[in-house]
Amino acid sequence: MTCYFSLLCHTMIVAVLMQFQIFVAVSQPQVPCYFIFGDSLVDNGNNNDLVTMAKANYPPYGIDFPEGVTGRFTNGRTIADIIGQLLGFSKFISSFANATDEDISTGVNYGSGGAGIRDESGSNLGGHISLNMQLQNHAAILSRLLLLQQNSTFTNEYVKKCIYLVNMGSNDYINNYLMPEKFPTSRIFTPDQYAAVLASQFSQQLTTLYQLGARNVAVFGVGLIGCTPAEIARFGTNGTCVESINNDVKLFNDRLKPLVDNINSNFSDARYTFINATGISTPQRGVALPNVPCCQLRSDGQCIPNSIPCANRSLFTFFDGFHPTEVANTVLATRSYNAQSPTDASPYDISQLAAISTDASQLAAI
Repeated sequence: MTCYFSLLCHTMIVAVLMQFQIFVAVSQPQVPCYFIFGDSLVDNGNNNDLVTMAKANYPPYGIDFPEGVTGRFTNGRTIADIIGQLLGFSKFISSFANATDEDISTGVNYGSGGAGIRDESGSNLGGHISLNMQLQNHAAILSRLLLLQQNSTFTNEYVKKCIYLVNMGSNDYINNYLMPEKFPTSRIFTPDQYAAVLASQFSQQLTTLYQLGARNVAVFGVGLIGCTPAEIARFGTNGTCVESINNDVKLFNDRLKPLVDNINSNFSDARYTFINATGISTPQRGVALPNVPCCQLRSDGQCIPNSIPCANRSLFTFFDGFHPTEVANTVLATRSYNAQSPTDASPYDISQLAAISTDASQLAAI
């Protein structure tokens, strides 16, 4: 992920407007509920009580977040938080670990640092909630929702109107394929074979999500993890991106749009869309900011507890060795919600998904 000054100035304006939006959010969100699946890029505290190195429930994480330290792997809001605000939700979606019966009617965040498409991804860090486990947790939430609403037809139609965000795959590379000393995948599969196996499993999981009632699903591609400070330091590329990593990840990302198109073809009422995280994170103009972390790092790429981060966090792309700052998250969130380029989101951006969901529910009611 690379940030440029011309883009950053635009982003800083957007960030100010987003802060203002917290207080002027519309009285009703655009969709009734919002469910979030993913890894540390969207985790909002599900890992706090797990035995794992992948947790961010300590300062300086959360230094700019209105609720302080929560377990978010950034200085402020995550991509999922910002998209939720753009959808009109007045409160941040609750983590699965802390969701009450009152909370679940507006959605749940299942994200878990270290989680991957493959169950073993991230196990080197300790406990985590893989995508398969997150899907099981979602099924449990749907059962709770049914008990509360006492009407299976209503519940089934209700969840079809929701927006679903799925941001997975980074740990299948960072904490699996790129760690031959801990995982055998790079010895078993060529990069293209691994991308194919990963995409096939992901397709099955996204189909399971459809079977659980999801219809409006934003599927995020994997970002430029070869440009993260931790990978740059590990491979000793003197501040430049590790292109071999980005090339491997591209093989997976290139399979996601056809995967999404295939699900939409197989299910006539499916409205899945691909969010091009790599394309959004690669601006075409401006002066590049260096790929350096804002906080002081532990050996695993996370912030040293209680360390003092950089003073001007709006001028940094990365908060720690892997995770973006809030200002970088704002770029990705705003352009996935309202695409600035046809390549940002296909076939819909998230605002279009929300509008289609509303139109479909109105037609169903006639």
